[in-house]
Amino acid sequence: MTETLAVFRSRSQAMDCYSRIKAAGLGAQLINTPKEAGVGCGLSVKFANAAAGRVKNIIARANYSAFYCYMKIENRYGRIYISRT
Repeated sequence: MTETLAVFRSRSQAMDCYSRIKAAGLGAQLINTPKEAGVGCGLSVKFANAAAGRVKNIIARANYSAFYCYMKIENRYGRIYISRT
């Protein structure tokens, strides 16, 4: 299964983004940012690839100053792979 992470440098902006996504009726999870992102400690919003277009729209409209990047997270045969998109 492949999902997308929206990585933030600010915990408060990540929480705000998560709230906006949930308010739009989309599924998402607020998770600790993986160390592979190289951002330090922060929060990320994980969402299904099927919702990527709508979520990216929400993030673009909010104009978050602490948004870092999108990352792809894959679970292949029980192993987790993370890469920048």
